[in-house]
Amino acid sequence: MKTAISIPDRVFAEAERHAHQTGKSRSQLYGEAIRQYLLLHAPEAVTEAMNKACAELGTKDDTFVRSASNRMLRREKW
Repeated sequence: MKTAISIPDRVFAEAERHAHQTGKSRSQLYGEAIRQYLLLHAPEAVTEAMNKACAELGTKDDTFVRSASNRMLRREKW
């Protein structure tokens, strides 16, 4: 998708410098920046991804994890 945006000259210069230093195209840099922004500002997407990962892992009971969690929770001051 092609789009036109307006950004401050200083931001553009910094982005150009970073793209050059990392060997990325301007489009790649801006695309990655927008993806990161959306991850930070769309918590429901993060929650959805975490739920999917947990579902794929299953619910196998892990006695070590359960024991360590219990020890940690007992130490916490509620």
